[in-house]
Amino acid sequence: MFHVHILRSDKDGKRYIGFTANLERRLLEHHTGCVTSTKNRRPLQLIYSETFSDKIDAEKREKFFKSGRGRVELKLMGL
Repeated sequence: MFHVHILRSDKDGKRYIGFTANLERRLLEHHTGCVTSTKNRRPLQLIYSETFSDKIDAEKREKFFKSGRGRVELKLMGL
């Protein structure tokens, strides 16, 4: 299983979008400062996730959320 996850920084309110095969491990890495892009933006909250059986589908969804249309969709979802 593959997971697309969206985190929000309590510090600056910005979102982080990523995908992983192990969501629990990846969240731990974010929360402990092991991820360079979120290290200085902690604490972080998981605000959304989706699960996919196929890695390619998860990568496509992550890429969509990072696009202009994807950001609009996230805004409409209240994220």
